[in-house]
Amino acid sequence: MQEEKRVDAIQGPAQAGEKSFEKGGEAARDANMKAYLSMFEQVAPEELSGEDMKNADWDIILADINRKAAELQEGNIVKGTVYEVTDNEVIVNVGFKSEGSIPRIEFSNAPDVQKGDTFDVYLEKMENQDGLIVLSKEKADFIRAWDDIKEAYDKRLTAKARVDHRIKGGLVVKLMGVDAFLPGSQIALRQVPDLDELIGQDLDCKIIKLNKRRRNIVVSRRVVLEEERDEKKKKLLAELAVGQEREGVVKNITDFGAFVDLGGIDGLLHLTDLTWGRVSHPSEVVAISDKLKVKILDFDRERERISLGLKQLTPYPWEGVDQRYPVGTKMRGKVVSITDYGAFVELEKGIEGLIHISEMSWTRHVKHPSKVVAIGDTVEAIILNVDKEHEKISLGLKQLEPDPWKALEGKYPPGTRLKGKVRNLTNFGAFVEIEDGIDGLVHISDMSWAKRVRHPSEAVRKGDELEVVVLEIDSSKRRISLGMKQTKENPWNELAKEFGIGIELKGRITRLLDRGAVVELKEDVEGFVPLSHLGIDNLRKPSDHFDVGMEIPLKVIKIDPQNKRIVLSVSAYLENRSSDEIDAFRKKFPRRENADQDRAAKQSKDDQAGEPADYDIDEAYDDDIDASDGGSAAGPAPEGADPTAG
Repeated sequence: MQEEKRVDAIQGPAQAGEKSFEKGGEAARDANMKAYLSMFEQVAPEELSGEDMKNADWDIILADINRKAAELQEGNIVKGTVYEVTDNEVIVNVGFKSEGSIPRIEFSNAPDVQKGDTFDVYLEKMENQDGLIVLSKEKADFIRAWDDIKEAYDKRLTAKARVDHRIKGGLVVKLMGVDAFLPGSQIALRQVPDLDELIGQDLDCKIIKLNKRRRNIVVSRRVVLEEERDEKKKKLLAELAVGQEREGVVKNITDFGAFVDLGGIDGLLHLTDLTWGRVSHPSEVVAISDKLKVKILDFDRERERISLGLKQLTPYPWEGVDQRYPVGTKMRGKVVSITDYGAFVELEKGIEGLIHISEMSWTRHVKHPSKVVAIGDTVEAIILNVDKEHEKISLGLKQLEPDPWKALEGKYPPGTRLKGKVRNLTNFGAFVEIEDGIDGLVHISDMSWAKRVRHPSEAVRKGDELEVVVLEIDSSKRRISLGMKQTKENPWNELAKEFGIGIELKGRITRLLDRGAVVELKEDVEGFVPLSHLGIDNLRKPSDHFDVGMEIPLKVIKIDPQNKRIVLSVSAYLENRSSDEIDAFRKKFPRRENADQDRAAKQSKDDQAGEPADYDIDEAYDDDIDASDGGSAAGPAPEGADPTAG
């Protein structure tokens, strides 16, 4: 109803002009027509005079004006002419002296807009609070393009879209002149690191969401790329075969390899198939976007998995390796890896040899290969062995120098006296360094003539300077046997005289065993007292009545210089003693109150340590115990009894 009134208001002067013409003739008609036409900027002032004005077909002119007036209604698209351009807006004249302003941003697809340019605009409102017509170029573009956009959406057609600018979550693109949204997840098959690089580019997209009322258009480039990939993939799968050589582009790199796009499907180029040489990460050989020629190693059509190889395009380096690296040859290489057991040396690309830790020095005790070589060092080594089948080469570093062990047998014949430094102690002996890097072993059995050494720490300490005698050298096994006691004369001939059978003396208990006690007779001279000869009736354990450090009376009942043993007896000593002396002995060595607890504690300690040392030593004294079986019983013989009775 309002539109009809506006049209009537516009058409009114035209109808009035016609009536004036009927009443006043040509003069009145011309005056009225000029006044009416002056309302329109489309008619220039000079056009309102002259012969053309007189001869004009006013019916046609009025009909055209009425048509234009009818078009000028809210919701219509009308032609507009740029009247003025400012920094922020464009003033557009749509006729009938009606002007409207449009934000400059709506002319993003026409950045060089100038006065006089003509555009289609959408008439939103006939008049706002400022008396201007409300116009929109974007809405006009949207309405004009809607049919094409709707068709592209319904038929899933691909359309070109130019990236305009970046917003949160994606990009704004111009699709057929209309703004559309391209989400970040729909831009490519993989995440794009820098979206700004796409601004200004034309992308093939498909419309995936459409809402005319909200003017909401969502497009996807990923859909187009996936369709293209699927098509290429289908074609590629039909052509692929093991052994083929193909070109591809590196798309992604992981710790275990690189994924290569063969044109629709990715294949894995594993770390071990990049090069014949050593490589710790694929990035050392390839980079993303690299174009590669690769070989198809394996192809699982059902699972669509492809294994690729790069090194397989080059010759196998181990072919003819035994001819290039004969045993005994001196070679130069670069240390590329170090492990606990040795160092790997690269002799050429794809060929590495191992210098085992045992092959690094003739004499030094190398704790770790890093003490001798470092990664990146260039070293010389001798080829010790070549195993082509297992792709292994053994190298030697110490073989560059003469073997000092070969000269030791002549340099130190058995019996040679040397001085050395105790370098290390073990349970079975002490290692003594006689030359720089050359050690010999002094076994515990060669530490003392008369004392039974349980641990080398009883005789020597680490760092001690010792005089030793060379007993044996085995250069093939790299072993030297040394002796400490051999630096002194064997004292057993003299000891046999000093500790003859029947000799009575006193001894200090140094060890308590389950089956007897070890006593010190003098410095470095020990003897053994069996359990049954300790002078206590029904004695279960020596520790029940005795303790280390106690001094007890003894009598020698056996001496064996050949086996270096002295067997003693308290019972034999007490045999010819008075009852008072025997009672005094037993009072001096009564049963200890804490004997059971001490024995249990000792047993627990031995169990935890896993070292039943006493039992091992008991076995060493078996012969001494057996030798005493014919001797006295656990206590002195009763009065009147025969001490030799069986």
